[in-house]
Amino acid sequence: MQDISSGTCVKFVPRTHEGSFLDIQPRYGCWSFLGQTGGSQTLSLQTPGCMWSGVAAHEFMHALGFVHEQSRSDRDHYVTIVWKNIVPDQMHNFRKQATNNLNSPYDYNSVMHYGRYAFSEDGGPTIIPKPDPYIPIGQRDGPSALDLHKINVLYDCGANE
Repeated sequence: MQDISSGTCVKFVPRTHEGSFLDIQPRYGCWSFLGQTGGSQTLSLQTPGCMWSGVAAHEFMHALGFVHEQSRSDRDHYVTIVWKNIVPDQMHNFRKQATNNLNSPYDYNSVMHYGRYAFSEDGGPTIIPKPDPYIPIGQRDGPSALDLHKINVLYDCGANE
């Protein structure tokens, strides 16, 4: 939360009377719904597996409305998805979405980008960067500079400065 709040105008505050809010729970796995759903919105951070700042930032960015970077509408220019290597029930995580990319470049360093072996069924790569297949992808250290920029654009941060 602090990583996002310190680099954007988005602030996380304890709930008092808000009708729409995030209900952070240690459910099974690390997950969030996409964007604001209204009312109580569960965001799961299972302990101990999800207790890393980059993993939490990834889920908070889902709640703020961001899809996986490798799912953005222009991804085919930047990565190849190796469908035959993906565990079948995880293919939804790799489907291309109709996204508003906020006039921002593709971000291999995004906290929203999966690693090259994410959900691999056979140990082979599931995502191969283009044109350089050795570009590092899938960091979970925290939001990249471009991640913070995209939050600021989406939420009109700086519009009142």
